[in-house]
Amino acid sequence: MPKSIYDPAVRASLLARIDRLGASDSARWGQFTAPKMVTHLIESLRMAANEIAVPPRSTFLSNRLVRYLVIYVLPFPRGAPTARQLLARAPDTWASDVSALKTTLERTAAIDPNVAWPAHPAFGDINGSDWGVLIYRHMDHHLRQFGA
Repeated sequence: MPKSIYDPAVRASLLARIDRLGASDSARWGQFTAPKMVTHLIESLRMAANEIAVPPRSTFLSNRLVRYLVIYVLPFPRGAPTARQLLARAPDTWASDVSALKTTLERTAAIDPNVAWPAHPAFGDINGSDWGVLIYRHMDHHLRQFGA
């Protein structure tokens, strides 16, 4: 069974890893600072929760097989492009951003996976279970980026 934010133990692990982050931690790859990575994760959760709109773009990722492989099987690529809306939030204070990330994760995980979820800008229509796995894998990718 793939890890998902809908599993309370998996979510608790993510929260503990977030607590291990420091504002001055250096990335093992990529150009994010720790504060910018945290705000990126906040905005990606807000997108999943349908709190911000990110326009769809036509990509090969919306193919059913490719979408499945990317969400469930393949490792996340380093340096993959992201929507500008997910980079738009400017960091505030470290404490407030970390608190917002944790709160936004909990709020997003409280959404019923069986209701209609917004389309993903690259993957198209995906259900709540897919979102739960994708959110976990995206967060795990960035937490590993900073050694957490």
